[in-house]
Amino acid sequence: MGNLPGADGGPQSANIAGVTDSPQPLAPARWDWKTVERVLVVRLRSIGDTVLSTPSLYALRRFLPDAAIDILVEDWVAPVLEGHPHVDNIITVEKGRASSRVRIAHRLRANHYDVVYNLHGGTTATLLTRATGAKYRVGFETYQYARLHNHLSPSSSFLWGREKTHSVEQQLALLGWTGIPVSDRPPTHLAVTESASVAVAARLQNAGLEGVPFVALHPAAAFATKQWSAEKFGHVAQGLSDLGLPVVVITTPAQTDTVEELRRHTSAPVVSLSDLSLPEITALLARARLFVGNDSGIAHMAAAVETPAVVIFGSSNTTHWRPWVSDAPGAAAEFVFEEMDCQPCHGYFCEKFAQPECILRVPVTRVMAAIERVLRESGM
Repeated sequence: MGNLPGADGGPQSANIAGVTDSPQPLAPARWDWKTVERVLVVRLRSIGDTVLSTPSLYALRRFLPDAAIDILVEDWVAPVLEGHPHVDNIITVEKGRASSRVRIAHRLRANHYDVVYNLHGGTTATLLTRATGAKYRVGFETYQYARLHNHLSPSSSFLWGREKTHSVEQQLALLGWTGIPVSDRPPTHLAVTESASVAVAARLQNAGLEGVPFVALHPAAAFATKQWSAEKFGHVAQGLSDLGLPVVVITTPAQTDTVEELRRHTSAPVVSLSDLSLPEITALLARARLFVGNDSGIAHMAAAVETPAVVIFGSSNTTHWRPWVSDAPGAAAEFVFEEMDCQPCHGYFCEKFAQPECILRVPVTRVMAAIERVLRESGM
């Protein structure tokens, strides 16, 4: 590709990950990009938020192949980016610890970043963005403490020309507004590390699933409004077994009750893995024939390794949080949800019913129908 658009022509774009078209920025360059040597991306909060920032990391690396690109995330999430090809340094902050924020603030300032993108917008993210002292601090004009940035972007809806945008598009818009080509809307991406791949291969071998197509099932969620019943997951496990696909359930040690409830509603053998690290979950998902689970960070991890997926939604906005699927051959995804007047909502709890009906009303038959469609579309 030739020089990319911008006030100064911009640096050369690298041809990575098979991209051969010429993506465009969403606005002219805001500064001379030839002077930029260090960039920081601030993306605090959850696993899903972090995974959905990877298209922005890709776009930055493509535009600035020789710059140092760092990302600031919460410490418990950081392993999900282990081995990521478009990040030079993963900087972590401990959630809720003031001493960690002070220490990281000093470190960030010492790194002398030229550009900082605040993809989060929360109080801690904004304060740390300001603490960098970077010459160009970029955020949306709608942020609560927008004044702590010196470059304020209009909304992603305005920049993309659509009322509703996906989280990926929202983050890309901040970059695109400063002159970085993002119009191709790159896919999410996670790396599968060798150590994680070896560890997962051993676990599958011990379970008798070496070389066997299997389905990764994730029946847990952060909130009740996002958690389909374990009983229904049990019926899905039975349906998958009837299709000749064994099931591997991914949970944490604290979610053993969910697994036991699932098992009570299926006669199918279920392999449960509750102690995988985030890199090992990535490796497991990359080997799976299909992912089935709730709207969660794990679902976004599955999409980021191009594993076909069926995701069950409850309270969340499907336009903003649906799986971000690449156009790679075999990649396919569907989301299933029950359309209700109160959906979507904030999701922390149900304000209308005694139970979160939006997720609980989703029938097994619709999920199984989606599974069969995705299997067909992805080559089974």
